[in-house]
Amino acid sequence: MRTFHNISEALHTPRFFLMRGAVRQNYEVPARAAALREGLASLGLAPEAALPASLATLLTVHDGAYLDFLANAAKDWAALPEAGPEVVANIHPSPEMLAQGGVPSASVISRTGWFTADCACPIGPGTWEASVGAAGAALAAAGEVAAGRNAYALCRPPGHHTYAARAGGHCYINNAALAVEHLRAAGAARVAVLDIDSHHGNGTQGIFWDRADVLTVSLHADPGRYYPWFVGHARETGGTPDGNLNLPQDFGVGDDVWLAALDDGIAAIRRFGADALVVPLGFDASEDEPLAALKVTADGFARAGAAIGAMGLPTCITQEGGYNVDVIGGLLARFLTGFGDATSA
Repeated sequence: MRTFHNISEALHTPRFFLMRGAVRQNYEVPARAAALREGLASLGLAPEAALPASLATLLTVHDGAYLDFLANAAKDWAALPEAGPEVVANIHPSPEMLAQGGVPSASVISRTGWFTADCACPIGPGTWEASVGAAGAALAAAGEVAAGRNAYALCRPPGHHTYAARAGGHCYINNAALAVEHLRAAGAARVAVLDIDSHHGNGTQGIFWDRADVLTVSLHADPGRYYPWFVGHARETGGTPDGNLNLPQDFGVGDDVWLAALDDGIAAIRRFGADALVVPLGFDASEDEPLAALKVTADGFARAGAAIGAMGLPTCITQEGGYNVDVIGGLLARFLTGFGDATSA
């Protein structure tokens, strides 16, 4: 299996993170990528350097005004009097504002509120370059998959919370969605997304909500108690028949329940008749995570890799969450080993 990354990820060094009213150290740090590279190295895999995604390619998924904001936000923010070190919204438009015709102004403060969903996506001087590099890694992996092979993209920042025109939850460019569009353009008639991050893949769901050619499946912790809070419920079935499947799990479930739900997602993908698969892979479902809503073990991730590999679909794996840098490299190695054993069987 070929693997890809872009070293510009290290330029993204977010500091701000708001949790239960307290500002805390951000979990999405460059050490995550270093740990994941160690996991690849333990399997004898050296990630290849991917080129950054082009603006034209980003526009296949994202709104142009949003991309312009993201590319220039750090510079525009730094020009404000008494600006803090990172771009963080202090207001978001409410439904009442939107219902009464609310629109953003030219101010970067206004545009930050408009183009971000929450306070968990601070933008710094290196965020744009890192995000475009992560997108390039996903596209390089998708290119392999378009040729009928499997590939892994070490994407940092992650991407599955990003809507077409809105950042959120540590995510700025939707890497998985770009991979899907690349596969569709390369000839895959139907593409499925199987998101196993512990957080609902709300951005990916939103991007493909009305698409009959893309099935989005997300296996995650109960959004009634967990980010993204408002979406990710089983009742959200998409704008087309069989276009979306959410598999929310009770807090604290472990391998057996989680893997049974994964089997349900795999069954839906088989019924859908996908030609290719994109797997947003998060390790924040691990029992060792700092927020540990779910209790999946290393063996559980290995079994998940085997179950996904046994589907026999050309598969593009894009890295999402997982914040315990002491374990995520090993979890990646276990997942890819299970996946590889199943595909070579």
